[in-house]
Amino acid sequence: MKLVPSPTRNRYFLILDAVLLPLMAYLSFIVRLDDWPQGNSLLGWFILATITTPVHLLVFRRFGIYSRYWRYASIDELLLLISALSWAMIISTPVAFIVAGMTPMALLPRSVPIIFFCFGLAATITPRLLARIRWHQVIRKRKLLSEQNGRLQRVLIMGAGSAGTMIARELRDNPQLGIVAVGFLDDDPLKQGMHIHGVPVAGSRYDIPRLAREHRVDYVIIAMPSAAGKDIRSIVELCDRTGVKTKIIPGLYEMLDGKVSVNQLRNVQIEDLLRRPPVQTDIRAVHNLLRGKRVMVTGGGGSIGSELCRQILRAHPAELIILGHGENSVFTIEQELRRLLPSTTKLSVVIADIRFVERIVHVFEQHRPEVVFHAAAHKHVPLMELHPSEAVTNNVLGTRNLLSAAMRVDVSHFVMISSDKAVNPTSVMGATKRVAELLVHEAARQSGRAYVAVRFGNVLGSRGSVVLTFKQQIAMGGPVTVTHPEMRRFFMTIPEAVQLTLQAAVLGKGGEVFVLDMGEPIRIVDLARDMIELSGLKVGRDIDIVFTGLRPGEKLYEELFVEGEEYERTDHAKIFIARNASRFVPRALAEQIRVLETAAINDNKEVILHVLHRLVPTFKQPIPVPMAEPKPQEQAVGEPLWRRQLASD
Repeated sequence: MKLVPSPTRNRYFLILDAVLLPLMAYLSFIVRLDDWPQGNSLLGWFILATITTPVHLLVFRRFGIYSRYWRYASIDELLLLISALSWAMIISTPVAFIVAGMTPMALLPRSVPIIFFCFGLAATITPRLLARIRWHQVIRKRKLLSEQNGRLQRVLIMGAGSAGTMIARELRDNPQLGIVAVGFLDDDPLKQGMHIHGVPVAGSRYDIPRLAREHRVDYVIIAMPSAAGKDIRSIVELCDRTGVKTKIIPGLYEMLDGKVSVNQLRNVQIEDLLRRPPVQTDIRAVHNLLRGKRVMVTGGGGSIGSELCRQILRAHPAELIILGHGENSVFTIEQELRRLLPSTTKLSVVIADIRFVERIVHVFEQHRPEVVFHAAAHKHVPLMELHPSEAVTNNVLGTRNLLSAAMRVDVSHFVMISSDKAVNPTSVMGATKRVAELLVHEAARQSGRAYVAVRFGNVLGSRGSVVLTFKQQIAMGGPVTVTHPEMRRFFMTIPEAVQLTLQAAVLGKGGEVFVLDMGEPIRIVDLARDMIELSGLKVGRDIDIVFTGLRPGEKLYEELFVEGEEYERTDHAKIFIARNASRFVPRALAEQIRVLETAAINDNKEVILHVLHRLVPTFKQPIPVPMAEPKPQEQAVGEPLWRRQLASD
């Protein structure tokens, strides 16, 4: 554990500077005159010393020289000291020459300040350097004691970049951790044979088996926060074959402050194996959009919604409105955010159901949001197959209600979170998300505002995620159930999904669909196998994988692009945009939505499927035949309308 800077120890440096600087000025006169200062030159020394010494001390204090912990000094501290000394000389030297010129008989040669600068630099650096050397001696003694009291854990650090370097330095400066770095591993051939903080770069990832045997390594630290998942997978597999454990530094999306420490080391997780190169987000543009604005997040207690709230809060909005239906999840994120709340931001919490239009309009008129992120939705495919009316009322009608209220109070930016299941849907859930996209396109056309949709794949760690299901099955001893050996899905992390969503708010002009280039889809059976092995178990020996068959509404492969949409890359290499998405909005959309509403209210699945097929021609679920006669309450509510619409087919 690192200690805080000691005020007492820095006071000693202040006293040393006050004593040594005048001595260095005196020594400068001796070197310049090749003799002891006497008479006129002694008076010149007195003027130089009495002016430059207090100026140096004040400048040093201003630059924070006396608040540095010099036992951990690095090149940054050295440059800071040189900069402070230079400014002190620039300020004090002209004053000394003016005073010397006004003083009869005073002699101050012009070369003396130059000599004084060199001596002053040596006088200020030397005590601080000695403090650092002394600390290294203490570290070596502690390390020897640790070795005598018990064997140190020996580790290899995979990655000789900035993260690996910081880990090596922290291990070196904190021997009480009981961990010693015996070598770096890096695939860059230019780094081979180099030493960093006294630790050699001993080889590449393919040298792990050899180096682990030679140095009796306990585990490998993967210090590559920006590495892709396939690289992490390769390293983990090499370590598994060698019988060496692995620890990992979190990915960049987890380290938003960019800091790295030993405390962040953790076991390798499935998210690391599926990690992709991070999406470069224009954070400044996002903050410029949200700073000082009233921002609403629907579904704010969910996996995506809560992460949206966290990242939006960093932009210091004037007000963050968390709207959700589940009070427990909303309460949880509210308590978390109140601990982080900036003084300039107001946090408002609203419990409301987006299906009730009067309630939503009232909320919008009360808070008057300027930017809305719509994350509230029903997403569970098999459950929505059983209850299609719920999918319609929440995903379609809820989105319609939000858009209507948004246009009513002049919301400038509206971003709806869609799904890859909306592309050529085979499920009711996917079809309703596609209809929600169409509603956003239509609202953008009518309002002329930046109303857009963001489409991405499965989110790791979200509620209902297959990852959580697999974890529970593994904890229970198996079996792990997979629907089909060839089922594949796109995956992304929650922070990545939120970064894309925030970027869409900046890039959107109105009516677009933004899609993340998610790389290659992952086989679910491979995901299950990786999770079992990361748990220290073996497939077949400890836990079986059982195939159960496709569930209602599921398909083997997910897609991200709708046929006919014209995609192009944005300024961000990993983000696509469909600029012509709004041309797929069918005529009489509002009337057909009212038909859908009537069918949902009366829980008429057959009518729901007929209307979804009309709105989404690529919907691949079979239409039930024959259609059931409407119930009496259907006739009372909307018989003429839905009969008229269906008759035109």
